[in-house]
This record gives sequence, structure tokens and C-alpha cells, in this order.
Amino acid sequence: MAEVNVTVTIGKERYKTEVSNGRNNLIADEPESMGGADLGLGPKELLLSSLGSCTAITLRMYADRKQWDLQEVIITAKMEVVPSSHQQTTYIKNHIKLVGNLDDSQRQRLLQIAKLCPVHKILSNPIVVDGNLVP
Repeated sequence: MAEVNVTVTIGKERYKTEVSNGRNNLIADEPESMGGADLGLGPKELLLSSLGSCTAITLRMYADRKQWDLQEVIITAKMEVVPSSHQQTTYIKNHIKLVGNLDDSQRQRLLQIAKLCPVHKILSNPIVVDGNLVP
């Protein structure tokens, strides 16, 4: 897989963050209850959006290749963080609704395929996050 890069910039405007991949831009922010202006999705919502959109795209690609009658995919992603004395555990539920003329075996196969989307694989395996300062 090729390296993926985004640039994230925040200025003086409280919590408004601009995200760019060089081709597309979006705004992330915190809700008003957290001191932001609610101008965009929050960071955790962006994480869930990555999983949901990747899952939906993967299902669309597979169904199209199989020429299955998948009319629509609706995903509701939810996250709960449970702290403990040793480490926190994050639980993500990816609720998938498949709309179309699909039999049970097709629906079960699509559920299996959903777990193969690249973001699902990233989140299901160990992740190393490293930060450093650049001049």
C-alpha cells in the first residue's frame, strides 16, 4: 500500500482545523459544548467516518464486481472508550444496513467482505503512532 499523507493546520481560531491531502480539503472542529464552533466533524467522528466510508466503498466495489443488486449501503458507526487501570479499550460497532435484492448468502458474504476493508484491517491490528518535531 502506498504511503498516505494529510496536512492538518490550526491557527488562532479556537479548534477549527483545516485538513488537506493536496487535492481536497475539509474542516474539523469541536462541538460548542467543548469550546469549538462546530464547523466540522470532530476527530473521533472523522475516525468513524474513515471506517464507515471505507466499508461502504469496499462493499460497493465487491457487489458491483459480482453484479449483485446492492442498491444502497447505510453504515452507522459508534465508538465507546472504556478506561481501566492498565489501559483503555475502545469498542467500535459498525452497523451495516444493506438495501437491495440480496439473498442470505449474499448478505453474509458482504458482511465478511466488510471486515476486509483497509481501514477495518488497520484498526483491527496493532498500530504504532510516532510523533516528532520538525523545523
